[in-house]
Amino acid sequence: MFVDQAKIWIASGHGGSGCVSFRREKYMPKGGPDGGDGGDGGSVIFICDPHMRSLYDFTRRKHIRAQRGEHGKGANKSGKNGRDVEIKVPAGTQLYSDETGELIGEITTDQDRLVVAKGGKGGRGNARFATATHQAPREWEQGQLGQEMHILLELKLIADVGLVGLPNAGKSTLLSRLSNARPKVADYPFTTLQPNLGVVHYKDAGAFVIADIPGLIEGAHEGKGLGLEFLRHIERTKVLVFLVDMASETPWQDFQTLISELESHDLSLLQKPRIVCLNKIDVVDQNSHAAVMREFESIAVHQLSAVTGDGVERVLDTIWRALQAESK
Repeated sequence: MFVDQAKIWIASGHGGSGCVSFRREKYMPKGGPDGGDGGDGGSVIFICDPHMRSLYDFTRRKHIRAQRGEHGKGANKSGKNGRDVEIKVPAGTQLYSDETGELIGEITTDQDRLVVAKGGKGGRGNARFATATHQAPREWEQGQLGQEMHILLELKLIADVGLVGLPNAGKSTLLSRLSNARPKVADYPFTTLQPNLGVVHYKDAGAFVIADIPGLIEGAHEGKGLGLEFLRHIERTKVLVFLVDMASETPWQDFQTLISELESHDLSLLQKPRIVCLNKIDVVDQNSHAAVMREFESIAVHQLSAVTGDGVERVLDTIWRALQAESK
């Protein structure tokens, strides 16, 4: 199951308290202070797991606590530090404070390591308080408390290309044609119920990741259909591919609906390079084809059939050139 939002409670470990102790050995009944320090509490650390694609694990794992530090002991023995807790999340995960809504940080690469709740520092034992004039101290420190908070996790998929279109435009078919992804494909709206990622290998030049999000409908930015849940997944993309169904009764209006929904969600999405593709050329007659092309004569478009593969190679070339231009 694909889950891209979760709320969890985390707590770092308390620091152990320092110890009050005095050295007691044969022939040394009044030895000096030897109380050890408490250990530091464990921290809560978020790291990237490149194999994770969803926040589903956190639907069951909602309370996470690191280990507290041990108390200090006599004979100048310090308590052990508490074990850290490392929480694995997918690349593209953002962490927000549930209380303030403030962005705490994000995990985007395998090297990212984010300490969100630092463990409490251990307290000092009485041996730390000994001086030349204060040789039998009984002072000690309690360990510092750990931190606890509710965290909101939000996943935004990291892809180079975002594939957008209305339901049943053929996005999943095109994704499977271009890449190694095998999304569910059927001839009815909302076949895609979760974002799909595919890796596209372009000749011998390299590869890129393409994301297919569930079909948008008018009003998606207001929560209608499935679009609002998944529009965030194209925010990180470099290039957008608009897929329009030529067999629709209103292809130009469909295209304008896509533009309007992206603009209402995040105006910056329309600043990204866009490639407009007219799909299903294999099922429209000549008159319908000519009528659609007249509607789109003001913009550059690609014609293709995701089912037969006709025109797909030209689209792939255009996507690759757009990505190279964005990388400069």
